[in-house]
Order: sequence, then structure tokens, then C-alpha cells
Amino acid sequence: MADAYAVTLASMHQDMTRLNHVALNLANVSTPGYKREAVAVQPFVDVVDALLGTAAGNPHDAMASGVLVDNGAQAPGALQVRHDMRPGTIKMTGEPLDLALTGDGFFEVSTPSGPAYTRQGNFRLDGQGHLVTAQGYPVMGKGGDIYLTTQTPSIDTQGAITEPDTMAGPNAPPRGTPVAQLRIVQFEHPEKLSSLGNGLMSGNDRATAVAEGSVQIRQGALENANVDSMQEMMELMRTMRHFESMQKIAQGYDEMLGLSLQKLGDLS
Repeated sequence: MADAYAVTLASMHQDMTRLNHVALNLANVSTPGYKREAVAVQPFVDVVDALLGTAAGNPHDAMASGVLVDNGAQAPGALQVRHDMRPGTIKMTGEPLDLALTGDGFFEVSTPSGPAYTRQGNFRLDGQGHLVTAQGYPVMGKGGDIYLTTQTPSIDTQGAITEPDTMAGPNAPPRGTPVAQLRIVQFEHPEKLSSLGNGLMSGNDRATAVAEGSVQIRQGALENANVDSMQEMMELMRTMRHFESMQKIAQGYDEMLGLSLQKLGDLS
């Protein structure tokens, strides 16, 4: 009896998780560089691997992977959240510190918890002249923090930053000499990155510098979110209908049990 309730309850919990991520996607439809979050059921091969881990004496690993537990319900890890890494459209802003990436790659950002990564390129200068994100986290260059003396630098497609307006005087470097180089990195499986909020991501995979020419930077532009409002609304309706169906199944099963108990009582 408990198995039927466990299955419907697990399914309803999964629907609630999907609804949370649909709401998150819709809330960020206008956020630059936002990557849609998709919820999927764990692949069967991962379930098999987790079961093998249980056989080897690692039940905790199996639970974390989302295999069936003793009462037939699925562990919380049965659903996996992945980022849809398809590029968004490019919106021109004309702001010199707005940067958009075309191709696979991320800007590296320094946070109190360690390095993080983003495609949200609406940068600014803080009071000390450091290039920072909208939240104030330093944007990293190949040589560390990026310090600028002008609000109108020139940034080429490979991330080399020059300050032509300030290059004057006998001690000035030759015109066109970069003062910094943006650090652009990539991951083997970017869809597995974890969201930290505020457009930042982190991951267990090691970040590697992108190959020269594989990613281009567009100055004075931002990447739009890759969220399709119509698609999210359709997912919202589908999930709500599935949730209601599971709810009716649980109610019907409860009524059937009640009727069975009543008839058993009449026979006795």
C-alpha cells in the first residue's frame, strides 16, 4: 500500500522542483547572460552505477545518486538540474564596459568563496578603478585584477584592453599596447556547472583557458538570456497538469482503500 503513495509523492515532489526552476527561468528572462535551467530525470546508467555502489557497500552514494530506496520511493537526487548552454541573442548597448561573449566560454570572477564564472558582462569600475561585476566582484585578467584609469577603454575581440585616451607623455607606452588581458575560460561539461546566484556559476571541473580565436568578445553589447517565455509557459502548464493527475491518483487510491476497509468491516 505504501508503495503507491510513495510513487505518487515522489512524482509530485519532482513536479514541484520543475515548477521552481520554471519560475526561476521566467524571473530571469531579462537578465543578461542568464542560462536557462532544465530539470531532467537521472539517466538509467547512473541508477545502475548507484546500485552497484550499494552492492559494494556504499548505500550513501546510492542515495545521493537517486536510486530507489527500500520503500520504493526515489531519493532526492533522482532529478538533475542542468544549464542550457545555448547562446542567447546579442543586444547592442553602446556602453564601453558592456561585454558579450560569442562562442563557448566564461569570464572569470574572484569572489570571497573562490573563483566563479559568468557570461553576464555588464561590468563597471569601482572607486579604485578595478573592473568589477554589477555585484562588485573583481573581473580577472590573465595577470590578476584589472585596473583601469578610464571609463572608455578599448577592448578587442580577444579581450586585450587598451586605454588610448590616457596614453600621452614621454613615459606612455606605445599606442595600442594592452594594459590587461581578460581571462576567458571554458569547461568540458559546462552544463554541469552549479548556479551561485547573481549570474555566477561554479563547478568541480577544472577551468581551462580558451583556445585563441575560439571565442570572441563584443564590446558595447550584452548577451540576452536564452529563455523562451512561451516554452516556459508550456512547461508550466504541462507540469501543473501532471501534478494534478498524481494528486487525483492518490485521492482515488485513498478512496479505494477506504471502501475496501468498509466492506471488510461489513463482512465481519
